[in-house]
Amino acid sequence: MEPLTFDSRDVGQTEEFLSKAYAKMRIGSDVDRPRTWISRQVMGSVSVDQLQLEYAMSYDVNPLGKVCLCTVESGSIVQQVAGGEQEVFGPGDAVLFAPPDRPYAGEIRRSHYNIVMFDPALLQQVADTLPERRQQPVRLLGHRPVSAATGRHLQRTIAYLRDDVLANPELAGEPLVVSTAGQLLAASVLAALPSNAGTEATGTDRHDAHPQTLRRAMAFIDEHADAPMGITEIATAARVSARALQYAFHRHLNTTPLGHLRQVRMARAHDELKTGDPAATTVAATAARWGFFHPGRFAHSYKAEYGCAPSETLNASAEPRHP
Repeated sequence: MEPLTFDSRDVGQTEEFLSKAYAKMRIGSDVDRPRTWISRQVMGSVSVDQLQLEYAMSYDVNPLGKVCLCTVESGSIVQQVAGGEQEVFGPGDAVLFAPPDRPYAGEIRRSHYNIVMFDPALLQQVADTLPERRQQPVRLLGHRPVSAATGRHLQRTIAYLRDDVLANPELAGEPLVVSTAGQLLAASVLAALPSNAGTEATGTDRHDAHPQTLRRAMAFIDEHADAPMGITEIATAARVSARALQYAFHRHLNTTPLGHLRQVRMARAHDELKTGDPAATTVAATAARWGFFHPGRFAHSYKAEYGCAPSETLNASAEPRHP
């Protein structure tokens, strides 16, 4: 989807736009012609919005049906989710703005802030990869990060997606980048915010973690490495639970399913660089095509695996080979 920008001083127009962009809401302001500026970037099921309100705006919003995060750059936001206590968010805060299934109300006070929304299914996909996870739907249990460090990491992840991934249309258009970036965001959320993820697996899961499970999963990964996938798709193909799949990879290969998937995709990128034409192929484009959206990390992992920089592999493909 193309980036979207909204800039208006009309209250009715602003209310209509916000109701379409988020959920049905009523707004009120403390000035006659309040300016609202919004920029939205979308990648798969993830949207990152930058908002600037040059006034105090009250709001009352129906449930969004999505996980909604907020990072505040200036001003303040007074927020109350139905059934909860009123909270105030200010500069430097990275918080769960609203859970998917509850209405909320509050006031934005001349604030510049970011809103990140994504499908709750992303949390489930990532939580299924965690060790010792209970077989029940994932729920976020609090608004604020469990520590300052995890809060800073969540802010860096959001800024990276906004400024480096989404700002590059070619990168944001790669299906595997969309898939892995969404998983990165969900993992950062689960690391930062309190949730019910992270408890014991069942005896059935351990029983199913046998070599045949591993073979089915590896065959599926090898055949579909160029398609977006997560732990759920791999587990379904292997005909076991996500937890059993985790145990199988840990027990027999001392890795994770997604770790093995990264290895396979790295090998595919290596093969492309070996046969690529340096005049028509770039390392960055090849890395992005295989889901590696951070060029520096790709180069570091590539060198650790193959003993040379990816550019060396690509350039060597153009050198004449002597008998």
